[in-house]
This record gives sequence, C-alpha cells and structure tokens, in this order.
Amino acid sequence: MKIVVIGGTGLIGRKVVSALRQEGHEATAASPNTGVDTVTGKGLAGALAGAKVVIDVANSPSFADEAVMAFFQASGRNLMAAEADAGVGHHVALSVVGADRLPDNGYLRAKVAQEALIKASGIPYTIVRSTQFFEFLDGIADSSTRDGQVRVSPAHVQPVASDDVAALVTKVATLAPVNATIELAGPERVSLDDLVRRYLQAKGDPRPVLPDIHARYFGSELNDKSLTPGAGARIGATPFDTWLHRSIAH
Repeated sequence: MKIVVIGGTGLIGRKVVSALRQEGHEATAASPNTGVDTVTGKGLAGALAGAKVVIDVANSPSFADEAVMAFFQASGRNLMAAEADAGVGHHVALSVVGADRLPDNGYLRAKVAQEALIKASGIPYTIVRSTQFFEFLDGIADSSTRDGQVRVSPAHVQPVASDDVAALVTKVATLAPVNATIELAGPERVSLDDLVRRYLQAKGDPRPVLPDIHARYFGSELNDKSLTPGAGARIGATPFDTWLHRSIAH
C-alpha cells in the first residue's frame, strides 16, 4: 500500500517511513527537501498520486504565533485539497494532548486549527494527540532558563518517547480510519520540574531547577490537567529512565 508521510524526513517521520517499509508498504517521505512543499502546494499532486493513506507529521519552521498559524492553515488547506483530488482514503495527523486547553499558546492554537481543517475536509481521518516527547527536554530547559536558573511549573505531565509515538502513528495508518482522536502518553506521570531536574542531572548540567507555579510553558501557565491525557489514552512502552539511559549513552 502506498503511504505518503508529510514531514517524512523529520524526527517522527523518519521513524514512521522506516517502520512502514519494514512492513512491506510503499512509504514515501515528502518534505521540502524531497521537492514537496505543502505551504505552496508544490509537488503535492505528484507525491500523492496513487496514495491510499497520507500521514502528516510536518512541523512549522517557525514557532512564532503568526508564522505557525499561517503554516498549519496553508499546509492543511493544500493537503486536504490534494488528498481529495487524489482519492486518499485515510488521513493520519499528529497533534498534541491538551491543545484545546491552552489558548495562550500560539503553537497549540495552530494545532487546533489544523485539526478543524481535517475534520471539515470530509476525508476519513485519525488524529493522534501525543504528550510532549522526552526529546524536547533540552528545549524546555533552555526556554525556561533565566539568570542561570531553570524555573518550570510543578504541574504534572506525562511525556512519551518519540519511538512510541512513531509506533502508534505507524499502526493507525495501517488500520481503518476512526474519524476520531486517539491520545498517547508515556507510562509515568511526573511533575515537570522533577522531570527537567532528573534530565539535567543525568547530563551533568549544573543549572538549578526551581518549581514555580507561575512559570510559563511557551506562553501558558500549567495545571495538572493542562498537558495530561484523559481516560482511555494509549500508553507508550518506554519509561523515562530507560530513554534517559539510552540518550545519555549516545
């Protein structure tokens, strides 16, 4: 089965393309560096010809509020139109747990807009909402650092390994569309400050991590429900300490 992976050369996309090919599917990585630009529409028609499934794991090159909204809206409209023309039967998209609970976060507002375009398109779909990836901890720590101190919320989070995200995206792409949203989280719920502290200590990073209930997570104050999944979420297999050991070892 031909499956096109939009953003197929990125962190999740590479893993998904590899897994699909191992299962015998004709998986194509589509991204600007392979000649496919969803924002302009360049190369979309050719890339989607004959595709049964399209997986969208592309990300905006800029996370500035206006830029990220413009990216997901333009990309979403072009992609939905091209899929309709190509007769694609299943659209799979990767989104974020809690996207609709943090309206102060420009990135999450853009993901909600992307989801709305998918639902309105008439194309059968499955949306996978994932919690934050372990791989994002460097960025979280750096964005929260002021005067050598890392101030982060003590709110609970339930992050997940990118390998587990890719595994679920791969699986749902080979099944019938559910026309609904599936949530995915890691196996452990932990306070964000503790998570960042454990990560930096394991790396030998001396920055102190201080809990601050008013610390903003990319523009938003958090509570224990902001970024954690609801009942019935799929749970990834990789504990944080297992991922951390592998990460540090590399």
